[in-house]
Amino acid sequence: MGSGSPQTARFDTDSSGHKAWTGLHGSSTALALLSAAKSHDGLVLVVTRSSHQAQVLEQDIHLFGDGKLPVYHFPDHETLPYDPFSPHPDIVAERLSTLSSLAGLKSGLLIVPVATLMQRLPPRSHALGRNIQLETGQTLVIDQFRQQLQQAGYSYADPVYQSGQFAVRGSVVDLFPTGRKMPLRIDLFDEEVESLREFNPETQRSTADLQRFDMLPAREYPCDEDAFNQFRKAFRYRFVVDTRRVSLYQDLRQGMHPQGLEQYLPLFFENTESLLDYLPSNPLVVAQQGIDKAAVNFWSSTQERWEQRRHDVERPVLDPPELYFSALEVRDQLAGFTTIAIIEEGVEVPGARHFDTNPAPDLHIHERGNEPAATLLLFNETFEGRIMFAADTTGRREVLAETLQAFGIRPQRFETWAGFIGSGARLGLVVMPVEQGFVSGTDLAVLTESQLFGGRVRPRTTRKLSERDPESIIRSLSDLEPGDPVVHEDHGIGRYRGLQTLSIDERDAEFLMLEYAGEDKLYVPVSSMQLISRYTGGATETAPLHRLGSEQWAKARKRAAKRVRDVAAELLDLYARRQARQGFEFELDKPMYAEFSSGFPYEETTDQQRAIEAVLEDMVSIQPMDRVVCGDVGFGKTEVALRAAFVAVQGQKQVALLVPTTLLAQQHFSTFSDRFADWPIRIELLTRFRTGSQQDNTLRDLAEGKVDIVIGTHKLLQRNIRFKQLGLVIVDEEQRFGVRQKERLKQLRAEVDLLTLTATPIPRTLNMAMSGIRDLSIIATPPARRMAVKTLVSQWDNALLREALQREIQRGGQAFFLHNEVRSIDRMARKIEELIPQARIRVAHGQMPKGELEKVMLDFYRQRFNVLVCTTIIENGIDVPTANTIIVNRADKFGLAQLHQLRGRVGRSHHRAYAYLVIPDERSMTRDAGKRLEAIASLEELGAGFTLATHDLEIRGAGELLGDEQSGEIHSVGFSLYSELLARAVAAMRDGKDVDLEGSLQEDTEVEIHVSALIPEDWLGDIHTRLTLYKRIASARDEAGLRELQVEMIDRFGLLPLQTKYLFQIAELRQKARAIGITRIDFGETGGRIEFAEDTKANPTALLELIQKHPFDYKLQGPHRLSILFDEESADERIRLSGEILDKLTG
Repeated sequence: MGSGSPQTARFDTDSSGHKAWTGLHGSSTALALLSAAKSHDGLVLVVTRSSHQAQVLEQDIHLFGDGKLPVYHFPDHETLPYDPFSPHPDIVAERLSTLSSLAGLKSGLLIVPVATLMQRLPPRSHALGRNIQLETGQTLVIDQFRQQLQQAGYSYADPVYQSGQFAVRGSVVDLFPTGRKMPLRIDLFDEEVESLREFNPETQRSTADLQRFDMLPAREYPCDEDAFNQFRKAFRYRFVVDTRRVSLYQDLRQGMHPQGLEQYLPLFFENTESLLDYLPSNPLVVAQQGIDKAAVNFWSSTQERWEQRRHDVERPVLDPPELYFSALEVRDQLAGFTTIAIIEEGVEVPGARHFDTNPAPDLHIHERGNEPAATLLLFNETFEGRIMFAADTTGRREVLAETLQAFGIRPQRFETWAGFIGSGARLGLVVMPVEQGFVSGTDLAVLTESQLFGGRVRPRTTRKLSERDPESIIRSLSDLEPGDPVVHEDHGIGRYRGLQTLSIDERDAEFLMLEYAGEDKLYVPVSSMQLISRYTGGATETAPLHRLGSEQWAKARKRAAKRVRDVAAELLDLYARRQARQGFEFELDKPMYAEFSSGFPYEETTDQQRAIEAVLEDMVSIQPMDRVVCGDVGFGKTEVALRAAFVAVQGQKQVALLVPTTLLAQQHFSTFSDRFADWPIRIELLTRFRTGSQQDNTLRDLAEGKVDIVIGTHKLLQRNIRFKQLGLVIVDEEQRFGVRQKERLKQLRAEVDLLTLTATPIPRTLNMAMSGIRDLSIIATPPARRMAVKTLVSQWDNALLREALQREIQRGGQAFFLHNEVRSIDRMARKIEELIPQARIRVAHGQMPKGELEKVMLDFYRQRFNVLVCTTIIENGIDVPTANTIIVNRADKFGLAQLHQLRGRVGRSHHRAYAYLVIPDERSMTRDAGKRLEAIASLEELGAGFTLATHDLEIRGAGELLGDEQSGEIHSVGFSLYSELLARAVAAMRDGKDVDLEGSLQEDTEVEIHVSALIPEDWLGDIHTRLTLYKRIASARDEAGLRELQVEMIDRFGLLPLQTKYLFQIAELRQKARAIGITRIDFGETGGRIEFAEDTKANPTALLELIQKHPFDYKLQGPHRLSILFDEESADERIRLSGEILDKLTG
């Protein structure tokens, strides 16, 4: 800290005589604590009022320290008391590592939030006495070592990627020990440890050799068999519950580590300990103001949570005093140590050590006026001492330096605080993201960006976003509102008017009420919900309503069926041509491919790995590949393309990569050039950024086979381009190409391998993939540490937009401002400049000269300016990982796929990213635009692109799907039914069967047991949820599907009422009856009947046997009806008997 300097002498503390510190402001607390730690002979324990305060203090201490003093933070679990899940393994690792370091600590700082101090911890014998020691040359038997690791709480995971994991591969053991930043690789020679090496989990490359190391346990509780036995015994003794119903207990019996086991820590040990028991003797305690209040609040919220859970017999909980020390106990424990209280408010405390510091003044560089930095210049002139400007990041340091220089202030740059203090410079500039600045007497001022550019602001959510799973948006009936059109397979298109409960034979039943043309009403029992789908074929207002009982619907279906046959035949013809045409069978050179793959600096996600394997499989097969890889922006589709291109070039074939924009071509060119740098592969670019002679040379070399990979825009599809041996075409962002280019691609498709990459597959592609004509791979798993983009929809609001840009600029990031009108784009840039003068703004649009556009984009990539006002040219532009905010002006004018694509420009790192969609007054927006914005805002989840494409289909009307010819048919029957007809036609033609598309698609079976079978409104009030559940029950494919749904409903809403149990039992009977061709079961208190279809599969022998055994109970009436002649009052018995009959007839 540059001790001895007059600036830091002000923070010298003589800990012996003072009980309190006053006068500390901003981040100056860190300097006082560092001084106390240096002068105190022993450890200094800092108790903060919250986890956030602890993190801020730890960061400030590291920034102001010289790195010689040990600083530890004992983190909170980051779970709430009695939470049913465990803390993150990295947090557990940090906690155990800190505990093990405390024992031998002679001096240093330990920071802990008071709530964490209240937790009971495992005794020292566990945390300190279970170390595993390893060194080169020692004997290690793998099976014993694996057992040892499992007993220490390590879990098997291949590959290892986080603390507490291990993997065994032959004679190599990978291990991520608790408390280490990097995993270790142990190489064995027979049973001897040959080497110990650290390795990078992302690249799997070794980084450093070790001779020996000590390994801590991976969990805060012991994991050996004795400990688990002790736990189970203590659990049975402590809780009077049926342990068969306690999943946590059962999981533990099977050797698993159930989530949330930390909440039962005391059951593992005779006694628990406090963090204070781990401390070496004579610690000095420094307590932040407000810790008593924070401790009391934590204790009362813990008791509240206990009160809510104390009667849970399936997950019984321990009492708060068993898991935590009370606020009173912690206060008494701390009273035994020398304690200093930090008093923050201006309270006079006798005998306190007063520090002469003040909050940093507001030296705001104003947005308007002749002298925007007047207060800063005045402070610089009048303040006698030294001034250090603290920038958040290196990027911000440059911005700050430029801003200050513009006002004639030229601070000297330093790498660290110690460097500045040790120098004689009056003005310094350091990258130090300290929380708050301060002024110390007349000697020293630390100014952060907050003082110069205003506070770090938080976003204001302008509307509550619906947090629904992506599936629910496209699940047919989830958002059905009264008045929406629906399609009934047998009766046509009507309007949904609500759910109605009607009383039939003195029992309640729920029906969907549909209204048809002429105000005809149709009541559909909820058990027949599978016959109903949402109408999506155009605007809901213009949906063609049919008249009940007329020929209208039958004719519409007939026309659609005829058209469907033609489309299916066309699709199959294309498919057959591909299947019949032999493509090139690539050979995979595994060693070379493995070497190339190892150049990928990340770990493949499981979806990505699956997509890569599918592509390779397609390439080595004899048929030409036609695969769509759909994955959100930044989910790793490019790597799939790189691997495919490598295989193609290894097979002596050429690769063409087709992209929609010049900028994207440029970026792919850089990516491909980097990855293929070590290989003898020639890559060329064919775009308007190349001169005429460069293009001519490329074309000539392409025809002669000298170019291996060519990357270009639609120019590549021109007829005059000749390839010597084209083997693979990769199309990126397929949704951006027009019809003509797609027709050209269609011709290529039957000849060469085609790989399509897209974040939002266009509906035609989507439907072909879904019909099984093209193969589809979905990459839905985001890379590790990626966060979803926070989406806010708002009207223009200066304060909100200033906040958004300021937040991004302050954290050293960059922002896109999208304004899609070239003639007014400069005016908009000036408006942004007025809004936030400190931003460095540039403009980019497609009408700029090519060199200028490229330069602007590259400058943005290199962080030379921080706000880019641009048109949709960036939609498929370059990746800028530091850009994490996008503002889209007039978002109502964009399509859903486009909005999703634009939002994908940000959020490519692990920082929280924001997308602001600015809209006009809602009255001036079209209904479709409103729906689109609602869809994109509700699908914040990563990986939503695929769902959005399906939803887009609904919004635009499904007519575009297969071209103009079909749009009329889709309009008349609705997209869902049209798709189903098409899928059936394709399947039937493929199998060479006759296609019957005019009969009912679902052979509907009626089951009437004369009981009330419904989801009661007083049990589940939400009508949308009830509708969705009815549809899911009616559409469940098998018994297992019904069971799963039952479990889900009990989890979500509680135990099922009797009527809902009947609903499930009847659905199960319907499944069994449908499977053997029974059309109706009607079984009431006075008997009933079973009706068979013409082509029933019921076992005739079993039927005759049933009648012979019980001639007075059953009787055949005609070839298709079995009468039930006996009375049965009990509904449960009627259900049981029906099930028995069906089981016999199935046999």
